[in-house]
Amino acid sequence: MIPTPLLERQIEQHPYPLIFATISGAHLYGFPSPDSDFDLRGVHVLPVKEVVGLQIGPETIEKSGVHDGLEIDLVTHDVKKFFKLLLKKNGYVLEQVLSPLVVHTTPEHVELKNISTQCITRHHAHHYLGFAETQWKLFQKENPPRVKPLLYVYRVLLTGIHLMQTGIVEANLVRLNEIAKLPYLDDLIQRKVAGAEGERLTEAAFTFHHREYERLRGKLQQAHAASDLPDSPRGSAALHNLLVRLRLAVP
Repeated sequence: MIPTPLLERQIEQHPYPLIFATISGAHLYGFPSPDSDFDLRGVHVLPVKEVVGLQIGPETIEKSGVHDGLEIDLVTHDVKKFFKLLLKKNGYVLEQVLSPLVVHTTPEHVELKNISTQCITRHHAHHYLGFAETQWKLFQKENPPRVKPLLYVYRVLLTGIHLMQTGIVEANLVRLNEIAKLPYLDDLIQRKVAGAEGERLTEAAFTFHHREYERLRGKLQQAHAASDLPDSPRGSAALHNLLVRLRLAVP
C-alpha cells in the first residue's frame, strides 16, 4: 500500500514549485518488496532570478531519508533540464512523467503528458537496449546471481519492445507479461514481492535466463527496425512554449 500522506509531506517541503511528482522504481515496475523504498521523481521550476542571474539555482535536487520507517528518495529536475531530456532518447523521463502513480499533479503536468507522447521516437530503443545490457552485467557479476537484478533486465527489455510496437510507455512488468506471456516471470515476480529477492539462482537457471536475455534483446532490435515511430521528436515547439510560460509564472 502506498503511504500517500507521508509522500505528500515530502513534496510539500520542496523549496520550489513542482509541476508533478510521481512514483518510480519497484512500485512502478509492479514488483515492490515489503522493504522497498519509495522513489519519487518530479520537475521543479526555478524562479527567473535564479536562471538569468549570476547565482544559478539547482538544476537537480536530491533528498533521501527515512520517514516513519520508510526510506524515501526524492529527485527532481528543473523544468528546462527535464524538457531537454525529453527531447533525447531518454526512457527514464518518459516513464516518470507518464507514471500512473501520481503524488502531485498540476494542469501543466497534464499538458506535459500530452506533449511527451510527441517526443517518443524509434530511437528510444537504444535507451532500453543500453539499460538492459547494464542490468545484465550487474546480474551476472554476482555468483550465484540474484532474482532482483534479473527482474530489472526483463522489465527493461519488455518495456522497450512494447514501446516500439505500440508507441505506449508501459513500465509495469505484471501488465507487460500479460502480453508477453513468459511463463517463468510470474514466479520471479512473486519471489521478489514476497521479499525473497536475495535468493540465488542455480547454474541451470542462469543458463536459461541468459538465452532468454539474448532472445528478447534480439526481439527488441527487430521491433526497433520494424517500428513506424518517428525518427525525431515532434514536441520541441510545444515544450518551448510551455517552458516560457512556466518560467515567467515564477518571478
